[in-house]
Amino acid sequence: MASAIETPQHTVVETHSDFELRRYAPQIVAEVEVESTFENASGLAFRILADYIFGNNLSQKKMSMTAPVQQQASEKIAMTAPVAQQPTAETTVEPSPNGKQRYRVNFFMPAEYTMETLPKPNNQSVTLRQIPERVMAVRRYRGGWSQERYRAEERRLLEALRAAGFTIKDTPIFNRYNSPFSLPLMRINEVAIEVQPRT
Repeated sequence: MASAIETPQHTVVETHSDFELRRYAPQIVAEVEVESTFENASGLAFRILADYIFGNNLSQKKMSMTAPVQQQASEKIAMTAPVAQQPTAETTVEPSPNGKQRYRVNFFMPAEYTMETLPKPNNQSVTLRQIPERVMAVRRYRGGWSQERYRAEERRLLEALRAAGFTIKDTPIFNRYNSPFSLPLMRINEVAIEVQPRT
């Protein structure tokens, strides 16, 4: 992860053996939804979002690249496994029979911008969204971007959160910090899940 690339501002609240609890400051994201397989969703969305930040907007303004690129399933259906993904029901996201489903992929906007000062996207599939302050449980790992590896890390995080007594507020997010041209063994990735803060 290059130090020159801006990443979301956060404070580490707690450190556990299997994850870190972070409080993130409010952020603005540029977001697009795609229907694809797990492995291809980020690449499809990346091209659209990169086009926006590199000048395909009403102001023709170029913005700095940030990290990570976030990918999150946008459909939820009932599951049979006993790990809760929502505070009120046991749910998870499963692909359709053809292996595709809808994913939300986003870029964090540089902190210098507000919703009022960000240039408006020319591509109507790109939306700008304000994310309020939130507490995230984050599990970091190195390696490739396969769905199998991600699911294994996601399971470890969900099990650790359940054992620690946390209430999960949303579906898991896949954070990717490196470019597709980086060596898989050197890639920094995270599974992140919003949780209810401890009182």
